[in-house]
Amino acid sequence: MKTYALCPVSDKNINERVSRINGIFTVLLLILTGLIPSIVPVVFLAIDFFLRANDLSKFSLIGISSKAIIKYFGMNENLINAGPKIFAARLGFIFSGLIIFCFFLNAYLPAVVIAGVLGILSLLEAAFGLCIACEIYPYVYRLFYKVKFQ
Repeated sequence: MKTYALCPVSDKNINERVSRINGIFTVLLLILTGLIPSIVPVVFLAIDFFLRANDLSKFSLIGISSKAIIKYFGMNENLINAGPKIFAARLGFIFSGLIIFCFFLNAYLPAVVIAGVLGILSLLEAAFGLCIACEIYPYVYRLFYKVKFQ
């Protein structure tokens, strides 16, 4: 049996601790969205995910805040490959866009379900450093590139 590890790879690195704090901010914004039925936190998330997914993370307010928290507490850097995190940000942007679309359709239950999935994925990243992007990426890769693995 052949097994393949397929994960997005980038020539850039990212501080894993920043990524995990970004996950905390995502969860908090999704909880805020649930507490006050407003689309504003999700629009903010969508914009922030877009910035992080397109190599514009220096403009990401969540990223800037996460870096400030790391600096304030004097945490050491733990550099990892940015590829999975960029892919995860793209997925976060898609999920946020779907939530916004559901809000406009007044389809609140699907919006809550999608927000719940995004929240769970972000919580896994924040609490355990578990990025589901590497688990999802092989399926997306096969879908777009029609590659079969044995």
